[in-house]
Amino acid sequence: MACNSCSTGKDGQPKGCKNNGTCGTDSCNKLTVFDWLANMSLPNGEKPFNWIEVRFKNGRKNYYKNTENLTLSIGDVVATQAQSGHDIGMVTLAGELVRVQMKRKNITTEGDDILKIYRKASQKDIDIWQKARDKEESMKVKARQFAIDLKLQMKISDIEFQGDASKATFYYTAEERVDFRELIKVFAREFRTRIEMKQVGFRQEAARLGGIGSCGRELCCSTWLTDFRSVSTSAARYQQLSLNPQKLAGQCGKLKCCLNYELDTYLDALKDFPKTDIKLKTEKGTAVCQKTDIFKGHMWYAYEGEWMNWHKITTAQANEIIEANKKNKKIASLEEYASDLIEDTKTEFENVVGQDSLTRFDSPKRYNKRKNNKSRNNRNRKNKRKPQKNKNEAK
Repeated sequence: MACNSCSTGKDGQPKGCKNNGTCGTDSCNKLTVFDWLANMSLPNGEKPFNWIEVRFKNGRKNYYKNTENLTLSIGDVVATQAQSGHDIGMVTLAGELVRVQMKRKNITTEGDDILKIYRKASQKDIDIWQKARDKEESMKVKARQFAIDLKLQMKISDIEFQGDASKATFYYTAEERVDFRELIKVFAREFRTRIEMKQVGFRQEAARLGGIGSCGRELCCSTWLTDFRSVSTSAARYQQLSLNPQKLAGQCGKLKCCLNYELDTYLDALKDFPKTDIKLKTEKGTAVCQKTDIFKGHMWYAYEGEWMNWHKITTAQANEIIEANKKNKKIASLEEYASDLIEDTKTEFENVVGQDSLTRFDSPKRYNKRKNNKSRNNRNRKNKRKPQKNKNEAK
């Protein structure tokens, strides 16, 4: 729902977003592409691209042709063509960058299924749209209860009304095929509107609902990520991550999309590494790889039968030994190579502003003068009360 900054003027026309989409509501510039072609002028005689990118609830976007040559800017609320009636959305991109986005998403500018922009939304259009949006949460609660009563294995994650309130789209997730014909009849009888059921994946559901990831930031899929690439467990293996489903899975229950972010860097670094299943043959015995350090270029090998003693060598040395083994030559031992990489564990450092003290933040114990004076007075009183023996009796 729009914020107070996305208000309308006295003439009934929308002003757009005063905060340039930074207010955080779902009607502003969430998931908006930065228009880096905005300040570039077109060559002489070339007409501007007359297609507009319009965003709807929870990041859903579509592209419409501006047949009426309306003067539109980012943040304007417009009435767009729908299958029946019209829809209300917000302009998120205009100009030449729309051409680039449509080409990237393989959307053609010709055909019978081209949608158009009717007009800028009037105050009446916005009031109908807002009133329909206010009913979505209460409808979602009832819809979930109806699905439970019919014992359907599905989850209704979100409801989106069309701009003219003539149709409601129910987004749901399900692991198997669901027969919801009876459910649609119940919805139509209860909500008195046209119903459309649309199944989405678990990642699309997380993108629509949003949330906070384990990194402490908002979910990538709900803020800037627009496409969902497949993620496999091999991405975690290449990065030497523990195959723990609880740590590798996101809020959607699938593998985290961020596992692909640094995968190319790891693959480039692994090109110089020999395969870990190749054994090194030496005169002392056969060595098996135990561990690798990708970015430092080190590998640890242990002789068969001596698994507790690891020997560290570089990837270049490992490749050299493998090439020698291919020529039926054996090196004397791994110790000859590992001796060059023995590190001195002695650390030398200076005391800089008390950084070596682990207790530098601990509060010192205060000397309680009052308590000590009180104990000293009590001790003196006890000494006075003791009877003093006569010197003659002592003799």
